[in-house]
Amino acid sequence: MSATATLGVERVPLARREWFVRTLQLGVILFFIAAWEGLGRAGLLDPFYYSRPSLFAPRIAEWFAPGSTAGDIWLDIRVTMTETVLGFLIGTLLGLIVGYAFARNRLLGLAFDPLLSMFNAIPRLVLAPVFILAFGIDLASKVALGVTLVFFIVFFATFAAVRDVDQTLVDNVRILGARRRDVTFEVLLPAAFSAIVASLRTSAGFAFAGAVVAEYIGSNAGLGRRIATAEAFFDSTGVFGGIVLIALLALLLDSLLQFVEGRSSRWKPRRER
Repeated sequence: MSATATLGVERVPLARREWFVRTLQLGVILFFIAAWEGLGRAGLLDPFYYSRPSLFAPRIAEWFAPGSTAGDIWLDIRVTMTETVLGFLIGTLLGLIVGYAFARNRLLGLAFDPLLSMFNAIPRLVLAPVFILAFGIDLASKVALGVTLVFFIVFFATFAAVRDVDQTLVDNVRILGARRRDVTFEVLLPAAFSAIVASLRTSAGFAFAGAVVAEYIGSNAGLGRRIATAEAFFDSTGVFGGIVLIALLALLLDSLLQFVEGRSSRWKPRRER
């Protein structure tokens, strides 16, 4: 049998398995929604607290309708996504720089290890009130919280990946005359690339969560502020509608990063046989 035919035989079960898993996942989600709706209609779940899934879509559509009395939903989305992107980018950049520096300088890493371990042990979301008191309820406090959430994820991923690079490989490159810059960009970062990219999906989710939580505590705009407003008026449908909208945006963001991760994972240094 040819290599092409063999490859085709191997791909068929894999494709079927993937479709089966996707169908199973969709079935679980639909079952959960149907059970929630059924329990609500039967009176087993108090609609005052839990609403019903069938009411979420009309409420979200109402927010997007022109002239909505609930405020500008596009402004809320733009504010939340701006905070998320800025927190993600700044936190990633700082995590890369500090993680690489500490991995390459063991004395520096040992000196700051107790401080970093202490800050890493603190649940960062509890810092939201601190940042709001320090920076106010505008953009800066939300970005600051997002940076703290993203930084440690990227830092530890970069630190571990760079430190685990085979030192023999680095020494051989230096013997061949490579400069420090060449070692960094031609050996260390490419070797740590996959681990760093894999950490970005997790850190993006945390940046999103940080923005929403900070908005919920205190903000003039944003999806977190929209949920807090609905809660203040005991509007459970508005609360769950905001949660559903946030979940959809988070899923879209994760899908984008998953695509980037899949594309970037194809680039790996090839070893010659």
